[in-house]
Amino acid sequence: MQMTTALLIANPCDEEEDNMAMLCCHNAQGEMFLMSRYPDEDELEITLDGEPSTLEGVKVTLGPTRLKIEIAAADADALNGDDVLEITYDPKVTDMVELELTLQNILKGTGTFISQL
Repeated sequence: MQMTTALLIANPCDEEEDNMAMLCCHNAQGEMFLMSRYPDEDELEITLDGEPSTLEGVKVTLGPTRLKIEIAAADADALNGDDVLEITYDPKVTDMVELELTLQNILKGTGTFISQL
């Protein structure tokens, strides 16, 4: 599955939401992707078009203009039947430091984070 967005919205620690780390984006068709995790949870949550799924073992690769999210084939329903979501984004309008820190917080202890920056 692929999405294109101008902006990846990242918050490594939302104090108003019990220190939840959150990554969100919308594409031109209005579809929303949200990945989040509370610091005391062992799993992260992915929401695609309003349907939340709780997952473990997620692998995320952050590149200069692409974010690749890989999940287990058994969890493919979280991504509308796909086990990979590639999000193309504009690094000029995305806070890359916040993005990298947010992904580290979301995946720490429950997934794999690879930065290609």
